[in-house]
Amino acid sequence: MSAPPPELAAQLRERLLFLRESGVQHLAARPKKPHMPGLSHRPCPDPVSGPLGAVSDPEAALAELRVEIGDCRRCRLCEKRTHLVFGVGDARARLMFVGEGPGYEEDRQGLPFVGKAGQLLNRIIRAMGIAREQVYIANVVKCRPPENRTPLPDEAATCSPFLLRQISIIRPQVLCALGGAAVQTLLQTSAPVSRLRGEFRSLPDGTRVMPTFHPAYLLRNPEKKKEVWEDMKKVMEFLVQNPRD
Repeated sequence: MSAPPPELAAQLRERLLFLRESGVQHLAARPKKPHMPGLSHRPCPDPVSGPLGAVSDPEAALAELRVEIGDCRRCRLCEKRTHLVFGVGDARARLMFVGEGPGYEEDRQGLPFVGKAGQLLNRIIRAMGIAREQVYIANVVKCRPPENRTPLPDEAATCSPFLLRQISIIRPQVLCALGGAAVQTLLQTSAPVSRLRGEFRSLPDGTRVMPTFHPAYLLRNPEKKKEVWEDMKKVMEFLVQNPRD
């Protein structure tokens, strides 16, 4: 039997390592994993025959939104930021991750989830059998809160409309809300993540939301990785069972 391609072998090692860290001791034999259709790059949908509300050129629409945001001075978070962190990934992604706000490394590089929490998120994504480039990643606020504190309600209220517009452009089937600020902003609730995680909720337009713990929380509480992996398995199952045309 020939050895698997290096990329596949690396992906398998990543998944097994994350599962071990999540407390999984045994893996049951199972059929070949079904392909998750549509997670790879897809051609631009037909603006006439495509799904209702679809944006014909989401890359251009996101670029226009970024220009509109500009050198944002709409709230106090602009005062100490280095870079505004807009978002990154596939503009037609079926899966989108939403965190709360940029940290030190994100503010320095201008990219979301590139610090230690981002490295863990990358491992989670790879363990799901997909690449970071196939999803879209953004935050509730686009400027770093001082000392990485949670965004204040008025800051989230000022910036979250831009996040909602990103979501409306990308049209993901699933939003993975990472941590309290993301969960509470997207679902308009004050309930804690621990009460909401593990079950799909929906936005008014029908987009599914999976609340789960933030990777930064997992770094402090590694025993919770198992619960996050259970959440990700539900996300994977939904995407497999609901292919997008």
